[in-house]
Amino acid sequence: MPAEPTYVIVGASMAGAKAAETLREEGFGGGIVLLGEERERPYERPPLSKGYLLGKDEKSSIYVHEESWYAENDVDLRLGVTVTSLDIGSREVGLAGGGTVGYDRLLLATGAVPRRLSVPGADLEGVVYLRRVGDSEHLGETLRGGGHVVIVGAGWIGLEVASAAREFGCEVTVVEPEPGALNRQLGPELGGMFGDLHREHGVVFRFGESVTELRGSGGKVSAAVTSAGAALDADLVVVGIGAVPATRLAADAGLDVANGVICDAGLRTSAHEVFAAGDVANAFHPLYGKHVRVEHWANALNGGPAAARSMLGQGVSYDAVPYFFSDQYDLGMETAGLPEPGSYDQIVYRGDREGREFVAFWLSGGAVVAGMNVNVWDVSDDIQALIRSRRLIEEPRLADPNLPIADL
Repeated sequence: MPAEPTYVIVGASMAGAKAAETLREEGFGGGIVLLGEERERPYERPPLSKGYLLGKDEKSSIYVHEESWYAENDVDLRLGVTVTSLDIGSREVGLAGGGTVGYDRLLLATGAVPRRLSVPGADLEGVVYLRRVGDSEHLGETLRGGGHVVIVGAGWIGLEVASAAREFGCEVTVVEPEPGALNRQLGPELGGMFGDLHREHGVVFRFGESVTELRGSGGKVSAAVTSAGAALDADLVVVGIGAVPATRLAADAGLDVANGVICDAGLRTSAHEVFAAGDVANAFHPLYGKHVRVEHWANALNGGPAAARSMLGQGVSYDAVPYFFSDQYDLGMETAGLPEPGSYDQIVYRGDREGREFVAFWLSGGAVVAGMNVNVWDVSDDIQALIRSRRLIEEPRLADPNLPIADL
């Protein structure tokens, strides 16, 4: 009898762990090897800038599975292992320190890495990035000490850290070259709402400026200098200027790479028997008719299982509507779709914008392309269905809070 196949997953991430789970749920009886660079078993990243950072969530709550799950499901979880090479011809991955692991099918779930700040002084102590559990733990301990915090970047990570820092009593200044908060992510109207929210909680913004230098004393950061010439006191500098997909392994192996690992709708890469999922995958999205790379939690949650089914030969067309959520102070929101610049020509609101309890719809040609519910709950699924329908909706009906979104 032929030997059972071995499926290798590079990246003990949320996407990687959910893929392993799905392989077993779908009846795959072969070997599963899950290789992780970190010492922590697979965990979810959103709590790192939210509840876990604030000390409101126990560490046990962040993990994808209980520690015993991997042995119980015959998943060979290897932590602290760095994969250094991928040989497509021989179907094996090389490990740091020597040794290889052979595969019949391979899933790349290598995620993304923070974009680094490249200015003088960027290597000083007290300049931090938030990506891993240890980063969140170190940041939380430092924020509890108070002091002056400079945040580079007014994106999601920057604003969530700003919220946490203010809850800990820190003085917070956010430096952002864009004209407003979340300008690229949400546009000026809704991004401006988040800017106002943070100002009300004492955050100072310096829009239209960038950090050009970090100064220190005794090897530790003490000030951030901006392009406007301001020298900002800084006991801590948090850099949140985006992330880049971890594609080195794929690129060195000759896979097609462009803003991530290029995949089809079944999450298959340009190499036979190699798949990709999560932050690293730039996959063709049937709903949008183009390749899309999504860094949010839901993409790992749903993309890992989709890739697993595709590895098993099932017909997969991964077309999940992108989804994201954020909690800042007393504001909670969910966003569905891709409200990218140029993708919409109108925004319609329903509810109380002044009281920050509303739903916003981004429209293109009368059809909803994205939606955000702010302190309004149990409507995200309906918004996603509305986006998927591509139905033209009259503005008065869309804005009517008495008309259930599901009826649209």
